[in-house]
Amino acid sequence: MDHIAGSLGPQQRRDDLARLATEHLDVLVIGGGITGVGCALDAVTRGLTVGLVEQRDIASGTSSRSSKLIHGGLRYLEQFDFALVREALHERGLLADTIAPHMIRPVSFLIPLTSRVWQRVYFGAGVLLYDILALGNKQSFPRHRHLSRRSALEMMPGIKPSSLIGGILYHDAQVDDARYAVSVARTAARHGAAITTSTEVTGLIIEGATVVGAHVRDLETGDEIDVRATKVINATGVWIDQIQAMAGPAGLKVEAAKGIHITVPGDRIRGDSGMVVRTKRSVLFIIPWGDEWLLGTTDTPWNLDRNHPAASSADIDYLLEQANTMLARPLGHDDIIGVFAGLRPLIKGTVDDTTKLSREHAVAEPIPGLISIAGGKYTTYRVMAADTIDTAVEGIGRTVAPSCTAELSLIGTDGWKHLRESAPQIAVDHNISPAIVERLLWRHGSGITDVLAIADSDPELHETLTGGRYLAAEVVYAVRHEGALHLDDVLARRMRISFENRGRGVATAGHVARLMSVELGWDSVRTADEVRLWCERVEAEQAANAAPDDYSADAARRAANDARRVIEV
Repeated sequence: MDHIAGSLGPQQRRDDLARLATEHLDVLVIGGGITGVGCALDAVTRGLTVGLVEQRDIASGTSSRSSKLIHGGLRYLEQFDFALVREALHERGLLADTIAPHMIRPVSFLIPLTSRVWQRVYFGAGVLLYDILALGNKQSFPRHRHLSRRSALEMMPGIKPSSLIGGILYHDAQVDDARYAVSVARTAARHGAAITTSTEVTGLIIEGATVVGAHVRDLETGDEIDVRATKVINATGVWIDQIQAMAGPAGLKVEAAKGIHITVPGDRIRGDSGMVVRTKRSVLFIIPWGDEWLLGTTDTPWNLDRNHPAASSADIDYLLEQANTMLARPLGHDDIIGVFAGLRPLIKGTVDDTTKLSREHAVAEPIPGLISIAGGKYTTYRVMAADTIDTAVEGIGRTVAPSCTAELSLIGTDGWKHLRESAPQIAVDHNISPAIVERLLWRHGSGITDVLAIADSDPELHETLTGGRYLAAEVVYAVRHEGALHLDDVLARRMRISFENRGRGVATAGHVARLMSVELGWDSVRTADEVRLWCERVEAEQAANAAPDDYSADAARRAANDARRVIEV
């Protein structure tokens, strides 16, 4: 069932593992976050032979736990990072117009003003410069507008009238970060890259003083292979030091900064726009996310378990406190639907405050054959990838074409605009709600036709899962074509049930696991194990969220096992 171009299905995975074990690659990428899959796509579209190994799932780390924004970084203007903002705005335009228009959608933000003069001048100058730096990009986002107090309250009636005297409205873009990374990975696969998840690097192959490959263990079977490549790319984000240590002490260093987000029901905040508020320690975003609001983020050092960063009650209380300074109807813990925490891989500096460390990226070759990429922003992943492969090809030994990803559309883009115009008829033809069609188009683009073909093949797959926003067919599609191997791959990343559902997917887990079991050949014991592990994960996360500090939250989260570590092979 892997016949669709760009499939990451089970048979394709087996084929790719066999290829990795036998073929000498030009480039081996370690890490399946947005930077790693971006590197794989950039390299393979230059005509290089490429493999990628990821120890867990595509975007299972930082790249599924962001604020879900494609933005220029308005706040970086205060740090005079004009070049970074201009670059990010350029990339925002490329992503929205050419690369993935089906996955990128504009979102407005209100900046509340509390001073009649200086803030309107100060913030107004900032958003004006933001718009100016965006000029010349293909995608035109609406220009900023100054709002009176009355207009601001009409737009966001959920704000305390006493909390502002006016506002400024500007626009950025929104994306489902995990799904976007999967689309990049699938596009790389469509062009010939071998993409494998559940493949852990246990060591680097070093001959003389040069890295020439990696020892890799398949966590699904226990098999071990050696993957040989002319260049090895370390794109592991906050785990960069771990891979570099396999070759020696030299290399880039990163600081992990924790950022958490919470989701609350859509009816708890009345408004037609997102909002951004300056706080003492960070910037608070209140972002519309489908039927919910997404609130974040924090910015604090994290020196504990990097595989599963945990949000403590102190983190959550901070977000609620900051939000409630602005909201007419205060939020409480009972309003929270979901919580997630991610780690920013910041280039290590000498200051203690992680908000002052650079968001820009750096590429280094600490030992011949091993190239590390660190830092950066989700929005600028494509530039980071191009810079990394530019460095890699210097040692390939032949002429290699320059990066072409600025003109390359991701899988799901072809024919999307026509399908979007046909959305009402699609809903009628397939007997599903217009809201589900809209969501499918945003999640899958032109891949909606393949998802609906699966749905039409079986009445059970035509049904919606708990919550009514996802089709059962999407679970099957996630396994057949999007590389999902475990229950958490679907509940946390192919779908976002883990933070969109008040029960964090516990009520849905059995149904989803049963659908996956048919595709992956799980027996009843394996299916029950997947459900048990998901429930243990949710319980551990909830315990962490109730813990008072990072250390106790980390201990609570560690109580849950990872399916890729405990499922018997």
